[in-house]
Formats: sequence, structure tokens, C-alpha cells
Amino acid sequence: MTDRLTAPSRPHRGSGLSHQGLIYGSGQEFLATTVPFCLEGLEQRDAVSAVTTPANIDLLRQALGDASGQVEFIDAGEWYRTPGRTLGASYRYVDQRTGTGRHQRVRVIGEPVWHTLETTEWTRYESAINVAFAHCPAWIICPCDARALPESFVADARRTHPHLAVAASARPSDRCADPATDNGRHRPLAPVAGEGEEAFMRFGADLSAVRSTVVETAAEMGLSADGTQRLVFAVNEVATNAVQHGGGTGHIVVRRAGRRIVCDVASTGRNKTDWYLGHLPPDPQQQRGHGMWVVRQLCDLLEVHTGQDSTTVRLHVSLA
Repeated sequence: MTDRLTAPSRPHRGSGLSHQGLIYGSGQEFLATTVPFCLEGLEQRDAVSAVTTPANIDLLRQALGDASGQVEFIDAGEWYRTPGRTLGASYRYVDQRTGTGRHQRVRVIGEPVWHTLETTEWTRYESAINVAFAHCPAWIICPCDARALPESFVADARRTHPHLAVAASARPSDRCADPATDNGRHRPLAPVAGEGEEAFMRFGADLSAVRSTVVETAAEMGLSADGTQRLVFAVNEVATNAVQHGGGTGHIVVRRAGRRIVCDVASTGRNKTDWYLGHLPPDPQQQRGHGMWVVRQLCDLLEVHTGQDSTTVRLHVSLA
């Protein structure tokens, strides 16, 4: 079977990121692109990994035969847990595989696991890849199962990938939006179905009372000591940004929603915030600007919405 397949149109080596979507409706369509993608990568001594569903891992192993031993297989459910941490892990993967010179490029089959709550953030994650990995030696193909996913998810896949892989070729996606300018992902934050009482507090330049309130409230709501520490750091960082770069004041709302503690940090003022805030890792040489990247690593989910007169950063931390 694999002898009749050809790899998708390849980017020039050293040209930076190639980010392609693969919308498939059968196992055969999935294999028609992914098998030659892997085989050609192995021939060129690229680092090759497949992050997908267990069923697709089995299909790909069987189709690759003996060559499957050279491919790193990862269950998508283990890899795609939180957008911020997955992005951080992806950076480390590229650095580890290409930093020693053993591999000039990485090839990744990356099929996200879509969760209802995080749908918007995973969509932002896919779009952020176009900015964050622009100069990385990476070729990423992101499968999207049209049989199992709602049409809105498929539409988002077309919008966030500059090219679509189609078996032995690739074509530009005529629906892809410019990640640097598109605000289509700046959707309003969904209402939170809180349980029990919530804590509300206004803040100014002195954030000591904010930190104390978050500690006490989160502990009362069942958050672990580690989770509370992470949440306090995140809230303090976001509130500090609000004071320094926003209108100088704001408020926080802390509540429990299911198995999560959700905290909104709202700042006043017309402070323009990029939708991909915290998705791009800061330059290690710079002394400032690391905060929002770190916040994304600490939280299970971070959402940002900018209105005309305020910006709200919503932080989610799981109880377990």
C-alpha cells in the first residue's frame, strides 16, 4: 500500500515552519498523507513523531511496518492536555531534536483532542503556532476527523492552517486568516456556572490584599496547596500587568466551577491586548516580558477577552 503513496508537497529545508491541516473522512485518507510524510521524513533523517488517537496510531503502525520503530508515537490525550503547557512542550521537543545537530528538522503529526470548554483556546493554539514557530525547523500536519467533529471545528481547522494537505499534495487554504491581525478568535468569554459563593475584590497598585484573598478563597474551595500557589502567582502577575499597562485599577472574581477554580482578572482602560498573549516564549536574554508565558504554563487554561474599555484574563486551575 505505501508504495503507491507520495509525501505531501514539501517546504524547502531551512525555510522555517510549514503548518498544514489534514481534513480526513476515512482511515485511508488519513494514511494517504501521513504514511509518505513519515517515510520521507525518516529518509531525510528528520525527527518524526505522531501525536494522534490510539486508533490512528494502530493504523499508522501497521501501514509503516518495520519503519514504525523509528517513529515516536504519542497518545493525543496525553499530549494535548492544556494549550499553554502543550505549546511549551512543543518548543522543548523542537529544541531537543534539532539542538544537537542530529536532526535538521522535525516532522510532527499533531491531532488535538478537542474539549468543549477549551475549544476556543485550542483554536487559538493552532493559530498561534503560525506566529510562535514561524522560524522553527518544523513541518507540522494537523489531522482533523470530519466524521467525528462538528462542522465548526472543521471550519476552524481551515482557518488556522495556511495550507491543507491532500494525499500527495498540499494547497493553500483560502479560508486561513492572518494570525497577526485576525481578531476572529476574540470571542466573548462564556458565562461560568459557579458553585456556591464567589469572592469579588477591587484592586489598585497594592496587590497584597488580592494575594491574601486568593489564598484564602482557593483553599476554602478545595484547591490544593500547590494549585493555590500557582493560582496566586498567576493572579499576581496578571494584576500587576493590569496596574502597569492598563488603567491602573481592576477587580478579581474567584469561584468554583465543577472541578476547577476559575478566576477573572479584569482591568480598566483601553489597553490593547494581542489575542496570542503569552503564546510566544520570550527571548531568554530579555529581562522582562516572561510573565504571561509563565502564567500559561502554570494554569490549566487561560482565556483573554479585550473589550472597548477593559480586558479580562480568565485563569482556570484544576482541583486535582
